[in-house]
Amino acid sequence: MDFLRYVFPVSGVETWLWLPPLAAFAISFFTSMVGVSGAFLLLPFQMSVLHYTTPSVSATNLVFNLVAIPSGVYRYMSDGRMNWPLLWAITVGTLPGVVIGYYVRVWWLPDPAAFKIFAGCVLLYLAWRLLPGFLPGWRNLQTADASVPPRDAVVRTLSVTPARVTFRFGAETHAFNLPAMLVLAFLVGIVGGVYGIGGGAIIAPFCIAFFRLPVHAIAGATLAATFLTSIAGVAFYNFLPAPPGLATHPDWLLGVLFGVGGALGMYAGARLQRYVPHTALKALLGALVALLAVHYLLASVTSNG
Repeated sequence: MDFLRYVFPVSGVETWLWLPPLAAFAISFFTSMVGVSGAFLLLPFQMSVLHYTTPSVSATNLVFNLVAIPSGVYRYMSDGRMNWPLLWAITVGTLPGVVIGYYVRVWWLPDPAAFKIFAGCVLLYLAWRLLPGFLPGWRNLQTADASVPPRDAVVRTLSVTPARVTFRFGAETHAFNLPAMLVLAFLVGIVGGVYGIGGGAIIAPFCIAFFRLPVHAIAGATLAATFLTSIAGVAFYNFLPAPPGLATHPDWLLGVLFGVGGALGMYAGARLQRYVPHTALKALLGALVALLAVHYLLASVTSNG
């Protein structure tokens, strides 16, 4: 079995060839259900398990997004669950943030221990807002949130104005403030650019916790926005200047291996999402956010120790 063990020349990672796609499949299957790409948890996996810690790990994570996300997006589009106004709002807002995030990553935070403390605290707060046991008025909302939307429920845009976007999902009408969404997308784009998880990768928890949008109606849009901003992110890490001697180019082979497993996982997750109650999806996202927050906080303590 030694022939399945490989040293990736760009990153220097040595591992079994089956491990990256297997890990990506397992992670992406669950994260795609809540509109988050597998990169959300693959970055800690690469840094902690594969010991890939240079800034180019962020670029490799973005390559994973390019390969893995289209299958999940296709599934959401086929099911009529693509929220187009939300997709373009997130994309327009996050692209400038991703540019800033790149420069922050390679010039100021090549070893981002301090930033991990901040990110960990933000993510813990989001987890507190998302986990069902902590939601205000949870007992009153439990019955409604526990339902599964009709299997034929689709997203229909009702109106788009400079101030507000209104859409219908199933029998319910939802809306969000467009300027607020753009500002939020810009801020999370910076974070996504720093960590290589795509501009839209961490906006799903905010859409659910603060804008009160249903996860079934936003997951496709947040995944698609992550894909579009990841294209820009890979280009930035490939072509924009970096400090001398700092590796920023992605490991394409490793990223593609992750992406193959992620593509299968995302398609399966997007396909099965419609059968899972909103409450369960919200709890899953909260647990994933809490897990990542704890990882970042522990990593910052370890690196400072």
